[in-house]
Amino acid sequence: MTGASDNSSTVERLDLAQLGGMLREHRGRLSLRQAAAEAGVSFSTFTRIEAGAQPDLTSFTLLCEWLGVSPAHFFTPVNERQVTPIDEAIAHLTSDPRLEPDAALKIADVLRNMYDVLAKGPAQRQVVACHLRAATTLRPGVPHRLNSMLGHMHDTLAARVAAGDL
Repeated sequence: MTGASDNSSTVERLDLAQLGGMLREHRGRLSLRQAAAEAGVSFSTFTRIEAGAQPDLTSFTLLCEWLGVSPAHFFTPVNERQVTPIDEAIAHLTSDPRLEPDAALKIADVLRNMYDVLAKGPAQRQVVACHLRAATTLRPGVPHRLNSMLGHMHDTLAARVAAGDL
């Protein structure tokens, strides 16, 4: 990845704290056993989820139904940064106990500068290359028609490469 690309993607995370809080609130004065029985889950499952544990899908849907809330209510969008190879290398350097933090940062700066200078974007590869040495011996008009035909082939192939078909 280059610096110009977007290095983040949006994913959704289950908000376990919100789920646990809503379970406690909805349970009110009911005991954990009574609430679990009403919701259709086991006592231990209800207790663990109320405390913030990750539910299985069946328990999650049963609890959402008991709460009267859509399961989507508990999912929040989170931007996740995708780690580039240079960021991963720098993370290894900065966590190396043999390097002082200042030394690790200096090496990281040198690496990042070198990477920025030397890393290239996706290569623009030549789709078709042709050299007609025999053009002078061809019949009149043939080099022009070949040039036109090869140019059309080149444009078609370049469009397919750009579209990701090739």
